[in-house]
Amino acid sequence: MDILSFDDLLQAARAQPEPQRLLFVFTGVELPEDSSPVQRERFEAGQGGALVPLMCVDKRPEDLSSFAALVQESRQFGHNWGLVFAAAMSGSVNRAPTTEDAEEPLQRMVESIKQGKIGAFIPFDPQGQPVQFG
Repeated sequence: MDILSFDDLLQAARAQPEPQRLLFVFTGVELPEDSSPVQRERFEAGQGGALVPLMCVDKRPEDLSSFAALVQESRQFGHNWGLVFAAAMSGSVNRAPTTEDAEEPLQRMVESIKQGKIGAFIPFDPQGQPVQFG
């Protein structure tokens, strides 16, 4: 199934034979201190910059009704984010992954994003649309 929206992600996670837990890392974009004048110019034009993880959360798909619900919850923490990266982890037939099970994978996600290794995750913009990096 192609993920063309956040709702597609929820639908796909709910349709899996094993229970799922969705992992989310919310990021901002900053201009590194050692950036060049060209990089600064691109950043000011809305391009480039470095992804900075701001907060992360895990959710069971059935506990999340929509992207709007996730956005509303994220606002409680006061971070102005630009992208949210999503991943899923599977449980077993008889056992759903718990928040405790998700801690280590979430931290690995955060570290991967800091290193720019984002290929395994689905990024969404603040409107819930998937983002493709060129």
